[in-house]
Amino acid sequence: MADAPVFQSPITDPTPTKGSLTLADESALTKVSVRGADMGVPFGASEQRGDVLVVGSRPDEWTLLGDVDAVAAVVAGLDLSGFASTTDITHTRLCVRLTGTDTTKALEKVCGIDLSDAMTPNGAAFGASVAKVTCDVVRDDIDGVPSYRFLTDRSFGQYFWDVLRDCAAEF
Repeated sequence: MADAPVFQSPITDPTPTKGSLTLADESALTKVSVRGADMGVPFGASEQRGDVLVVGSRPDEWTLLGDVDAVAAVVAGLDLSGFASTTDITHTRLCVRLTGTDTTKALEKVCGIDLSDAMTPNGAAFGASVAKVTCDVVRDDIDGVPSYRFLTDRSFGQYFWDVLRDCAAEF
């Protein structure tokens, strides 16, 4: 992959949450879209491979999240013959993580998806409207504590951050 320009977060006021929920801007993570090269992770699931999270974003499409070198190593090992391709989407996508035991209660305010463990267990990946913003959502728990990553267009950055921070405020 070619050297990318220095990353600038789309979140201009990253005021943190207060309380039991943690909101983190992970937009600087390298994000690569892979199409047509079977990553072995089914649509709707995610899997940690070393330092890279592989997300089955859509049928025959995966999103890789991680450190630039780790993601580059995964991409370098792909068979991109035929109709396969990779696209670095780091600078076009926001990535925000909300973590804590009350995460699902906070998200119920802005998301109509059933976030119970039975419907969206750790590793689940799905598309949803969150605060009227189309997002790819990945449940990626940290040490058994519920945690969700949201990927959306960077133009929603500050708005999306503010909405999640407001949802988490009562916790």
